[in-house]
Amino acid sequence: MAVERLVPSEEAGDLIALTREICRDVLAPRVDAAEAAGEFPRDVFGVLGRAGLLSLAYPEEFGGGGQPYEVYLQVVEEIASAWMSVAVGTSVHSLTCFPVASFGSKEQRQRLLPDMLGGEELGAYCLSEPQAGSDVSAIRTRATLTDDGGHYRLSGGKAWISHAGHADFYTTFVRTDDHPTRGLSCIVIPAGTEGMTFAPPERKMGLACDTVREVLFDGALVAADRLVGEPGMGMPIALAALDAGRLGIAAAATGLAQSALDLATSYSTDREQFGQSINRFQGLAFMLADMEAAVTSARATYLHAARLKDAGRSFSKQAAVAKLVCTDAAMKVTTDAVQVLGGYGYTQDFPAERFMREAKVTQIFEGTNQIQRLVISRQLLRG
Repeated sequence: MAVERLVPSEEAGDLIALTREICRDVLAPRVDAAEAAGEFPRDVFGVLGRAGLLSLAYPEEFGGGGQPYEVYLQVVEEIASAWMSVAVGTSVHSLTCFPVASFGSKEQRQRLLPDMLGGEELGAYCLSEPQAGSDVSAIRTRATLTDDGGHYRLSGGKAWISHAGHADFYTTFVRTDDHPTRGLSCIVIPAGTEGMTFAPPERKMGLACDTVREVLFDGALVAADRLVGEPGMGMPIALAALDAGRLGIAAAATGLAQSALDLATSYSTDREQFGQSINRFQGLAFMLADMEAAVTSARATYLHAARLKDAGRSFSKQAAVAKLVCTDAAMKVTTDAVQVLGGYGYTQDFPAERFMREAKVTQIFEGTNQIQRLVISRQLLRG
């Protein structure tokens, strides 16, 4: 069911229409077989990139779409309603461009952003490590300047990295000093860098087409001019990027929940028991109503945060609220969709079971929902 959207311009409406067309003609026909096979859909990202949908929220002067964040997020939601792995990848790519766009020097923006935003390249965001998930200050991957000051030499590894082995660049957070919070830095590493390798893909319960691996560094040399901002700025860069990234995941989770709701509604209309459609039974009809309320509330929550961001106002707390509300809603709605379908919901004949498996990780990545509650409570009680 197409969601009725309120967008700020005719151009934005055209972008939503284009996204729906691509979802219908390119994504929807492929998603079931690709997820079953666990194929990384690099060509699909090429289609989205050439349509300008991978860089919507960035300035036009560097190859972006120059669109408000609320428009970009609604595009992500539309993509998620057709193929969640691709929507997550779209959000990840946008996240990888944020540090250069927001903290890079003028020279770095002019040199790096046109390719990053051009539609053909795909990025990976390398923050987490095996012992540094929610606790970013525990990062151990080390970058040391060479004697001539022209390069950084990297050693260590990153964990849970989407697009690893497929990306063209890796926005990576490394330790350049021993200070726990002021010793982190951000560096953009090109694919093919000698000394950078990848572990086998993780075997996950969902998002099979979102390839996730460890990225390993063994003396990898990276030019010093690819350091974003000053040494030691990594922590504020990462936290600012995560505020924006959480909204991407919130929008994707909402699109996933919408698909589960649509499936449950359609099935309940076609399925008959005791001589009538099962949605004529009040217990099930009320369940569908609660699912609709959850999806609608989730959408309103992420759009509120996005509009604050677009207005240049603080939105960190609202981003955490959106990530918490939208992903919890996705988990509930997808679980309820399985219940509506009954025994069929537990089979692979319908995508309901896949939706439920995909929803679970949204409560974990970009900061667990326990961390979101910590962020919200700290800002709420700050006074």
